[in-house]
Amino acid sequence: MKRLLALAVMLLLLPVAAAAATVKLAEIHGAISPASAGYFLRALGDAQKSGAELLVLKLDTPGGLDTAMREMIQGILASPVPVAVWVAPAGARAASAGTYLLYASHLAAMAPGTNLGAATPVAIGIGGEAARPGAKPDDGKGEKTEKGAAGSAMEKKATHDAAAYLRSLAQLRGRNVAWAERAVREAESLSADEALRDKVIDLVAADLPELLRQAHGRRIALAAGEKTLALTGAAVVTVERNWQERLLAAVADPNIALILLMLGVYGLLFELYTPGFGVSGIVGAICLLLALYALAMLPINAAGALLLLLGIALMAAEAFMPSFGAFGVGGIVAFVAGAVMLIDGEVPGLEVSLALVVPLAAASALVLAGIGAFALRARRRPTVSGVEAMAGMSVEALQDFTREGWVLAAGERWQARSSRPLARGERARIVAVDGLTLIVEPGDKGEQS
Repeated sequence: MKRLLALAVMLLLLPVAAAAATVKLAEIHGAISPASAGYFLRALGDAQKSGAELLVLKLDTPGGLDTAMREMIQGILASPVPVAVWVAPAGARAASAGTYLLYASHLAAMAPGTNLGAATPVAIGIGGEAARPGAKPDDGKGEKTEKGAAGSAMEKKATHDAAAYLRSLAQLRGRNVAWAERAVREAESLSADEALRDKVIDLVAADLPELLRQAHGRRIALAAGEKTLALTGAAVVTVERNWQERLLAAVADPNIALILLMLGVYGLLFELYTPGFGVSGIVGAICLLLALYALAMLPINAAGALLLLLGIALMAAEAFMPSFGAFGVGGIVAFVAGAVMLIDGEVPGLEVSLALVVPLAAASALVLAGIGAFALRARRRPTVSGVEAMAGMSVEALQDFTREGWVLAAGERWQARSSRPLARGERARIVAVDGLTLIVEPGDKGEQS
């Protein structure tokens, strides 16, 4: 009787135990950047702290930065929690850096209608040399192959390093090593079904419940040993980005960084035109700092950055020292060239769009034209204040004097010097100002007040 009671209790507790399993879900859509790496590593840490059974990374990326990708892979390799990288939804891709993440994962999955591959390095590290995607590599001896010429020494080093890295991940996870080599050296790509057939991935799943169903019971090799996934009835908890990660992801876009840079410069320039630290100066300073922070995370081309700064400096010089357009035109040309060259290498998803550069340059030209027209109109206006405006003004002698004496001008006492004697109350006109002395000239007959 006791045995039957214990068995009944165990059967009742089985659904509770199954429901206790937790699966964490993280989602990355877009280029792999420091913001992506920070979010993923936080999600991985959250999964470890909560004792999650599995962390699923839902991925759709054209690639990204090598340094950010390697940080994520290091986190996966050292993780005590199994990580499944799932390329989804239909139409998504895991190109370039995404292929490396897929190979590094404990469980690689794709949704139908997705693809992976094209893992030829286009920017290995910050400021790295670019290798031409799809170019036929050399034969390892520096000689020409039938489909292309041997690349530069840096290109070969980048390609060999990337190929060895992906090959090591394939060997670690027991996946297709030969295709990993071709994905790097020949930029090959595969569909989801082809990847499953060639043992590049472990399963194809249209949605998350199907992924968990197929993953249930699989034995996963972790750094600490093997683990069998128990995912029946598992609760899925999505790890949302916090506000810092959302802000970082927004400003890490080169296009957003460029806009922030221009807003910062124009805000500070406007503040200089209108003295008194106000809203434009505060907003400009904040935008400029955010732009510099974003650019510090991106693979910046030094020549492009210098051209960009030169262009901004020339446009600012045109505003302060009108040169009939010479500074302004040169600044716009330098700005456009620098913006196009700003990102070092053709990193997928991290390039400056010409569709943004051209409107920014046009807006800068319009701003400069407006400032120039305003300055020209201001120069043509008559002087209404200062000593320059006193020429021609009428004054009244406050005393009799032969050469120098006191006069009343604009309600104030001034020292005056006259070419002939003036009597008290006689009026004269100012012809010049010599320091704090007025040069006056009386009329032919003089005037009495």
